[in-house]
Amino acid sequence: MIKALKEQPFLSLLEVALPKIYGFEVCKKIKSRTETKDMKVILLASVYDKKKYRREPNSLYGADDYLEEDEISAVLLGKINKLSTPQEEEKPESARPPEPSAPQPAQPEIRTETRLVATSPTSEGVPSDEKIEKAKRLARTIINDIYLYNSAKADESIKNNNFYTVFASDIREGKKLYENRISQEIRNINDFYREAIENFLAAKKKLLA
Repeated sequence: MIKALKEQPFLSLLEVALPKIYGFEVCKKIKSRTETKDMKVILLASVYDKKKYRREPNSLYGADDYLEEDEISAVLLGKINKLSTPQEEEKPESARPPEPSAPQPAQPEIRTETRLVATSPTSEGVPSDEKIEKAKRLARTIINDIYLYNSAKADESIKNNNFYTVFASDIREGKKLYENRISQEIRNINDFYREAIENFLAAKKKLLA
């Protein structure tokens, strides 16, 4: 959000499973501020079960488009070009004037950042910070995807304090995936999956209040 206000790029590629605040919350803030309301936003989802969850989200939270991680190399440039080109009302072919052979406008520059994560050396049997962060990230991704593709239903269950009941099967399925990808060593440290759900529910309750 600070970078958006300071640099005001024409577009933000916003990951939904950010480490401290969910991407859709940042999107909502960007679209609600005068300085950034015209900024284009593409939400980057992290579908953890493509067979079950590959479908259009019920809500984009004000974002202009979305894509999934495995689609980046195939469709990202196309989506950026579409959002960077002013949309004109479609006219019949016969009514369209001939297009001049003018030079094509330069494509927007795509700047990427590399995040460097410092990890301290660990003795044998002691998990590294990197492994813990991986567990937390996966847990956040799972709960975020459950919400992203069932937002209206989830909001209602959060208001009624029965999220765990309504989404019991999704939570169980997500936990199986979490346990398959995260070692027992890390899971013994803390239940990061449950922690992610609780943190998510707390954040959403504030937004829905």
